[in-house]
Amino acid sequence: MRSKKVNNQPQEITDYPEIDPKDQNAIECINEIFMSPLTGSYNWDYIVVEDRIKKLYELGKELNWNGSIDLDWSYNHPKDEPLLGIDEAPYPHEELDAWKNLSDEEKIEFDRHETAEVMSQFLHGEQGALLVASQLVSCAPTFNAKMYAASQTFDEARHVEVFNRYLQEKIGFHYPINPNLKALLDKILTDERWDLKFIGMQIIIEGLALAAFTNMKLSARDPLLKTLLHYVIRDEARHVTFGINYLEEYIKTLSPEEVEDRAQFAYEACVISRDRIINTTAMQKFLKMSPEEARQFTLESGAMETFRNFLFSRVMPNLSKIGLLTDSIRPKYEELGLLEYENAPSDFEIDWAEITKPLESSEQIVKESNEQAKAVAEMLNQA
Repeated sequence: MRSKKVNNQPQEITDYPEIDPKDQNAIECINEIFMSPLTGSYNWDYIVVEDRIKKLYELGKELNWNGSIDLDWSYNHPKDEPLLGIDEAPYPHEELDAWKNLSDEEKIEFDRHETAEVMSQFLHGEQGALLVASQLVSCAPTFNAKMYAASQTFDEARHVEVFNRYLQEKIGFHYPINPNLKALLDKILTDERWDLKFIGMQIIIEGLALAAFTNMKLSARDPLLKTLLHYVIRDEARHVTFGINYLEEYIKTLSPEEVEDRAQFAYEACVISRDRIINTTAMQKFLKMSPEEARQFTLESGAMETFRNFLFSRVMPNLSKIGLLTDSIRPKYEELGLLEYENAPSDFEIDWAEITKPLESSEQIVKESNEQAKAVAEMLNQA
């Protein structure tokens, strides 16, 4: 296998090459190098504390799933049907003349590209989560945290595997990483403070991803995609819960200056996630929009506002729980219109009955998801 080092990620849509994976000489591995001043730590007491972190670790072992055999990869969604969409809640762009002027074949192609663009961000984000989780194994100070971070590393590898396989086998191409998501991952991966990695990944990125995965699951028409997302969501719920439970106690040990530093970082990460991680490349291509036109259209759409509110209703209460909504930072969130979600349900209060139930079948997942999607559509139409 040949290795090609690059200074930045590829900027174009990438088709999966038609090569024999066994032909090592035909495979080119594209690497972007980053340097991390990681400060690791041994843990010599090996004390296993019977706490929530230990329970989450045991739960992760119990509910491990296999992306190769627990998903029905033999299913192929009809080529003339969209992968995403709720009939009762049409996308805003469907009101545009540019959309109405597309042929049926072009609309299906647009759907595949929009799905691929969003799923590609899931794929790249999960690779970032994989790298961060592996760092946490080295630098987390307690034995339980190291063990859980190791189990999460395997979860993230499985997520990269299934998103990549779906894009490769069911769509055939992937999009480059959103540059703002990349900048956020770079910041988290290259910072020497282990707790900042926890905050950035477990609270912000994983929290937002959990909401984004849920949103796509509700709108997915492909039962394979619904099931894949559902299993990933179950893993991510444990990851976010781990971060909240661990950080709540740790943040209390920091000085006021250190807490303010972490609070500012969390705020900046939220700003990037709210206003800049907007995926419009497919929209630009098919609806003939400039980058700025597509961005403004997306930002101003009621559906996007509802979606962003849904995202941050998962993040804000968790930031509050761990002590990062400080008096000095609260007005900044108020200005963004996010502070109102501070008292939404927190992932700290775990629904153990929900999180410990056996993995559902694809039929159960599709049935329940479709019912939820109808309820969401009714709520949006009433609004």
